[in-house]
Amino acid sequence: MTIKEAQQSVDEWIKTTGVRYFNELTNTAILMEEVGEVARIMARKYGEQSFKKSDESINLPDEMADVLFVLICLANQTGIDLTEALEKNMAKKSIRDADRHRNNEKLR
Repeated sequence: MTIKEAQQSVDEWIKTTGVRYFNELTNTAILMEEVGEVARIMARKYGEQSFKKSDESINLPDEMADVLFVLICLANQTGIDLTEALEKNMAKKSIRDADRHRNNEKLR
């Protein structure tokens, strides 16, 4: 699935199953919640925190997909073409950081 197809698929799901988009502020809060859930898993799986009994059913791919879904909702609501935005962002990074990381002693 391309990013464009994902944006269309989410929009169709919202219109048929989700009834309507939550407003942008609500979706921003939901996005923060979902990112927090990913952070919780990362801290336990790759960091120094231990798992709790309530963490038994964690599913990192599903939580990351939740983040992507809500981000796509926000892009759709605000008229952002995520393909175009990502392409521009990658071009910016490629110019700005052309030598930055290669010359970073910390990355060796």
